Amino acid sequence: MRHVLSVLVEDEPGVLSRVSALFSGRGFNITSLNVAPTLEAQVSHMTITTRGDEQIIEQIIKQLRKLVTVIKVVDITAVTAVERELVLLKVQAGDENRAEILRIVDIFRCKVVDVSVDELSIEVTGTGEKLDALIKLMEKFGVKELVRSGVCALKRSIQADKV
Repeated sequence: MRHVLSVLVEDEPGVLSRVSALFSGRGFNITSLNVAPTLEAQVSHMTITTRGDEQIIEQIIKQLRKLVTVIKVVDITAVTAVERELVLLKVQAGDENRAEILRIVDIFRCKVVDVSVDELSIEVTGTGEKLDALIKLMEKFGVKELVRSGVCALKRSIQADKV
């Protein structure tokens, strides 16, 4: 089963190396990894996507918590969260198919971020399923290059029941 781990770490050299070594040393795979600074100085947020049953994920979380530089680990798979990914994609776009590509870009609420005579560079954010669907549609035009950010996730705020 797919799990998304939200990990707060001290922002110092070697933290990413230690976290990835923990995974590889125990034979666990990281499906995607996203790291960025937080609002708090000297603290970074890692969003790690991995696969495993509950026992494996529990073991990963326990091992992560033992690392000195790890502040907090939460498996946000079981809670309501917002997940997004970013894809930058360069597609072959000659005169014969440019209009169709632009219609698809509009339907998927993408942005064209670069244009040349025979290519379009497209930016799209959304769920993994949305991005997979767009990539599959664009394959028929000729995807020349693709970069995918990996999952960013944020636990949803608790909403009070409305009367």
